[in-house]
Amino acid sequence: MSSSCAVSGGAAAVAVAVAVAVKTRMCCIGAGYVGGPSSAVFADRCPDVDVVVADLNADRVDAWVRGSRIAADAVSSSGTKEDVGRGLAEAEGVLPMYEPGLAEVVGRATVRGNLRFTTEVGPAVAGARIVLLCVNTPNKEYGTSGVGGYDLTSYESAARCVAQNAVHDMIVVEKSTVPVRTADVIETVLAANVRDKSIKFDVLSSPEFLAEGTAIHNLETPDRVLIGCHDTPSGHLAEEELAAVYRKWIPQEKIVVTKIWSSELSKLAANALLAQRISSINAFSALCEASGADVQEVARVVGMDTRIGPYFLNSSVGFGGSCFGKDLQGLIYLCESYHLHEVAEYWRQVLKINNYQKKRFSAKIISTMFGTVRNKTICILGMAFKKNTGDTRDSAALDVIQHLLADHANIVAYDPKVPISEIKTMFPAVKCTTDPYEAACGSDAVAVLTEWDVFKTLDYTRIYNSMRRPAFVFDGRNILNHTALRDIGMHTQFVKNSATKTHR
Repeated sequence: MSSSCAVSGGAAAVAVAVAVAVKTRMCCIGAGYVGGPSSAVFADRCPDVDVVVADLNADRVDAWVRGSRIAADAVSSSGTKEDVGRGLAEAEGVLPMYEPGLAEVVGRATVRGNLRFTTEVGPAVAGARIVLLCVNTPNKEYGTSGVGGYDLTSYESAARCVAQNAVHDMIVVEKSTVPVRTADVIETVLAANVRDKSIKFDVLSSPEFLAEGTAIHNLETPDRVLIGCHDTPSGHLAEEELAAVYRKWIPQEKIVVTKIWSSELSKLAANALLAQRISSINAFSALCEASGADVQEVARVVGMDTRIGPYFLNSSVGFGGSCFGKDLQGLIYLCESYHLHEVAEYWRQVLKINNYQKKRFSAKIISTMFGTVRNKTICILGMAFKKNTGDTRDSAALDVIQHLLADHANIVAYDPKVPISEIKTMFPAVKCTTDPYEAACGSDAVAVLTEWDVFKTLDYTRIYNSMRRPAFVFDGRNILNHTALRDIGMHTQFVKNSATKTHR
């Protein structure tokens, strides 16, 4: 075990042995993108841990309950492999989020009986030894002190609920991304609201390093599990008790222990640095397009440097999702609050480049199509911010569509996992379809905005033959075979080089 929070002596081991001698009860408050998958993996990998996921959103809980039952029937079926696959696919369509492997994990835990979902948050908390806080922490969009900081309203409410329903000592674990020193807030709320003042709470920070689309893999085989604790005897004991649960499937060497403030800041730092790499390579893509260089070749060369590495060096239309943009804004706000204005401005530029990249891509579409898209039909392939998820939060597709609609384009959208109802709610004027060929039929251009694998294998000859002439393809994710597309007869543009030249 690493860092200053490492446990020494036998007291912690004895205490933890007593704690795990009986079945551990865990409550997760929040059934969203962090709480749902995390709880499912805890239950799947730890048969001796009872996991209850509590959320006030009745529709979301109902989707989890119905989806988990369908998944349980599928995994316990004696039918063929194809039958099981169909059952899991049905469960994926019912669960409130799409994540590869999630239905199978939920199904196994449901069959075993140690995973359940409820809207009764109070009773779920009262029966738990470990409470995971997985509620939303959005950016503030209001207030006289400036926008961009984290809105901890839901976090405070969750902590208040824990305190008011506690009947014994508890470990409270921050799982959501939060600003540094949030544990102070949680501890203050807990102490002020607990009815029995003899009850003690130990607050830990253990953020999840998940990427949507690979969340189950990230949870089952993580690069590391981070646990931050106070450098006190009770903090050490709490950290070791949580670590003992993780050790049921995570090697000890991957469990990293730090001071609690370091843990809170580490998640923020990780997301900021990943976003920085994406904006860096996208900045070079603009330079490459202006100079005639190839950004993919540049990325391959610099990625061979072991000090840099090849990851997150794929130029694209820009990053999206619920993490990078939100956490960058939170980091900027945090730096400003500590009067680190130059540091805040540094991170602000990462956001600016990302917004610039999305606008630049939209402008490229308009300029390539002879300076106007008015009354022209553009087929959007991909609404999710990345493949293998149905999440559209802060997706680059949303910005591109807004820019094109502002120029009076007609938009037809297709995504294999984003519900049509969700797209229509965001863009009532956008036509939607469940078939990519129907989406492209009669269009003037196709814009690929999500890197779904299925888009690589579409029959583009069929698509070309159904489009108006000239037919354009704008590849915002650099996933298509542009030589083959040009041979078909399409005009292609992509985030790579020579933005001013239309290839055919």
